Amino acid sequence: MAGGYVSLPRFVIAGLAGDAGKTLVSLGLIRAFRRKGINVAPFKKGPDYIDPAWLGAAAGCGARNLDTFLMSDSALIESLASADGADLAIIEGNRGLFDGQDARGSHSTAELAKRVQAPVVLVVDVSKSTRTIAALVLGCLALDPALPLAGVILNRVGTSRQERLIREALASVTQVPVLGAIPRLSSGLLPSRHLGLLMPAERADREHALDLIADAVADRVDLESVRRVADTAPPLPHQQPTPMAPLTGARLNVGYLKDEAFCFYYAENLAALEACGATLVPISPIHDRELPDIDALVAGGGYPEEHASALSANSPFRSALADRIAGGLPVWAECGGLMYLASALVTKGRLHPMVGALPIVVEQTDRPQGHGYVDACVDARNPFFPIGTRLRGHEFHYSLLTNGSNTVTTTLSLRRGVGIGGSRDGIVCSRVFASYMHVFAPGTPEWAPALLRLAHEARLQAPLNLIAIGDDCGINNSSRLAD
Repeated sequence: MAGGYVSLPRFVIAGLAGDAGKTLVSLGLIRAFRRKGINVAPFKKGPDYIDPAWLGAAAGCGARNLDTFLMSDSALIESLASADGADLAIIEGNRGLFDGQDARGSHSTAELAKRVQAPVVLVVDVSKSTRTIAALVLGCLALDPALPLAGVILNRVGTSRQERLIREALASVTQVPVLGAIPRLSSGLLPSRHLGLLMPAERADREHALDLIADAVADRVDLESVRRVADTAPPLPHQQPTPMAPLTGARLNVGYLKDEAFCFYYAENLAALEACGATLVPISPIHDRELPDIDALVAGGGYPEEHASALSANSPFRSALADRIAGGLPVWAECGGLMYLASALVTKGRLHPMVGALPIVVEQTDRPQGHGYVDACVDARNPFFPIGTRLRGHEFHYSLLTNGSNTVTTTLSLRRGVGIGGSRDGIVCSRVFASYMHVFAPGTPEWAPALLRLAHEARLQAPLNLIAIGDDCGINNSSRLAD
């Protein structure tokens, strides 16, 4: 690997809590800089599909994710290096600045900022506050003096008097400059539902909304000062990785479910499949009546519960997919994909027949059943990973198994997370791996090669190979859920 440096101006947008306005400010800055001809590379901290889709829409290019739980430091820098040619990187944080996996703030936005040596611009919701804002900013400085807190943007400002008092209070006790003050904007600009914001593709007025946000930010934020903050980020040492050679001589067709119901895919995951020799084939289980010629399938997350009737009504596609799976088609299914492969999906008391590749029934609930990081260990033979493989990912689901959870074969023991039964996940059936866990290719380099290897074996009609190499992680090696 060749050595070098990543010289990319960058900064992190952080908040004191969730719903502070980080996404709105990030979108406004990205679109405002883009209007000035500045090529912005957008990034999102943490496991997230929805905010990166909006960041990418604002920038006119794909957004990437950065996460210290899912990625090594070298993977973080490699992801930043992928923005080669950009003028500026804007990294949107998540939750509160110091909120992480534990009381020490492990894997927080602050931790990420220090790992990638990016200055922090703090977005503060100033609703019904004045001098107290100075106390909050001063507390951030005191809690971690090593954090490069470079500026503050006031959000949801009510009056000019309030803004003046906050600016004066901050200047009296800190050296942190106020880079802007944004008034309270209409909540209709970025409407939400149970998993977060509506996806950009669902908004016919997306561009208009982004322009309105950019207008508000450009009018009330000092863009030149923000740009100078980004310029203070130092170069990062970078080892250029050796390009991965395709695993097989022939390219393999890997389908992935992509339509209104299935929209949660990391660009990094799709790129990893292509790097291993895959030709990606988007497939709509709502609109397509036939299954194209594919060697493997990725059934990602999304909103199958919102489109359960349409998915169920497309019985020709469901039958075709069920037949191919019965014939040995390798499938990787995550969350929404697991729900679609089930025998049925229950929403609002109504049962909708699904593909039937898995002997389970899934029910959509009003409350989240699993939300956060997942730390799993492979402890049973399966066609994807050796026993002992440790997988890290995340889950965010409002559904649970109401039938079949105590009979299906699973291959993951959870050290952290909920999965399908509180301590298990990773349903394995023939060449299908289905779980509530979402993996992230930069942190799980085994994933894409495993799927492509299976696809190659299936094309050659090789016998199913259950991998049993490795140890048992020091945990119970049972592949069944407890009753």
